[in-house]
Amino acid sequence: MMSNDGCWRPRLAALAIAMSWLSGCATVGSDADRLGACPPVVEYSREFQARAAEELALLPENSVLADMLSDYAVMRDQARGCFN
Repeated sequence: MMSNDGCWRPRLAALAIAMSWLSGCATVGSDADRLGACPPVVEYSREFQARAAEELALLPENSVLADMLSDYAVMRDQARGCFN
């Protein structure tokens, strides 16, 4: 009868490697009150915002860039909320 003693070793090694890779992702402690690291929110001047609004108005209807800017606005709001 052949021994299968060595069959589980490659699986165990793969599991150990995977766990060490995953542990590198945990860079912030787990506080119940915090969501994690908060990204900085860049503040834009009123003039800059007005110029951006003018340029946005020049985009064609159903512009993909307008959709992307909408998503960006949501992310900025979420980042602001992270600090409260």
